[in-house]
Amino acid sequence: MKTYNIAVLSGDGIGEEVINEALKVLYSLPKEFNLEFKRYAVGGAGVDRFGDPLPKETLDGAKNSDAILFGAIGGKKWDSLEKHLRPEYGLLKLRKELGLYANVRPIKIYNALLDYSHLKRKTIEGSDFVIVRELTSGIYFGEPRAKFDNRAYNTMVYTKDEIKQIAIYAFNLAMQRKKKVCCVDKANVLETSVLWREVVSEVSKDYNEVELSFLYVDNASMQIIVNPTQFDVILTENLFGDILSDEASVIGGSIGLLASASIGDKNALFEPIHGSAPDIAGQNIANPLATIISAAMMLEHLGEFKASSSINAAIEAVLNDGYRTKDLDNNSFCSCSKMGDLVASYVTKV
Repeated sequence: MKTYNIAVLSGDGIGEEVINEALKVLYSLPKEFNLEFKRYAVGGAGVDRFGDPLPKETLDGAKNSDAILFGAIGGKKWDSLEKHLRPEYGLLKLRKELGLYANVRPIKIYNALLDYSHLKRKTIEGSDFVIVRELTSGIYFGEPRAKFDNRAYNTMVYTKDEIKQIAIYAFNLAMQRKKKVCCVDKANVLETSVLWREVVSEVSKDYNEVELSFLYVDNASMQIIVNPTQFDVILTENLFGDILSDEASVIGGSIGLLASASIGDKNALFEPIHGSAPDIAGQNIANPLATIISAAMMLEHLGEFKASSSINAAIEAVLNDGYRTKDLDNNSFCSCSKMGDLVASYVTKV
């Protein structure tokens, strides 16, 4: 029986709560393979225990794992720390060290939740697209950068190789879907976006079956809301992808439903896109579904397609039966742990 070593990085705030429910679901799967979990500190938890948001032990454990299951990091407790000690720096460094260049964020509406979205049913019904965000370059990592008393600056940098790498990933993904790629940029203002258009257009020549289009990011942000069903794969740079994927969470009804994968050549990390939500931490009301969906994405990445499908089917069945967490229904909701219990029990039925 095959064994997979999974590095578990719960992080801060609600991170541990939602991770625990994902592990509960994974433990409930039929024993057709083994999952061995090892926990590591990261973010604020890493600072508190080791004085480092990404301790060496954590980085080494992540590098040597078959996959990484990540919770959430950050909180007011650590906001006043120097940049290299802030929890977010630990995640950025982890992505960079592991070469996790492709962030994949599926945007899908469950039929049972069509009336829970802030958008009209007729607008969102059938929405099913993926945002592919370049994750290890751009303005988050560009140098030089500095802040002074009366001015500050950041630098957005991209190379042809970095753009080509993420573009190839997006086109390969589109070939498995509806064969459409929309590259989102700001080529009327940014030189980096002009380079993106040149490189993506060149890559597209190797994918004659894939329809390529371009949108400026301001227009794309509107189109995601007014006509989300037009999209298949959205390809974009780091900052734009960060913003657009959070915006797209309104389609599904809650950011607590959106999962993500960060893929590199050797490593892969799976996490919900929501934050650590310290204001509700410890109250057992967080929505664990994004983390559970991330766990399903992890299994698919490992090649365990049957197990991944059973988790996704269980989630859909739970929602179809009317169960909701507080972010979706403030008046009649089940707790974080109850939702985990339900999905785990449904996995054995579907």
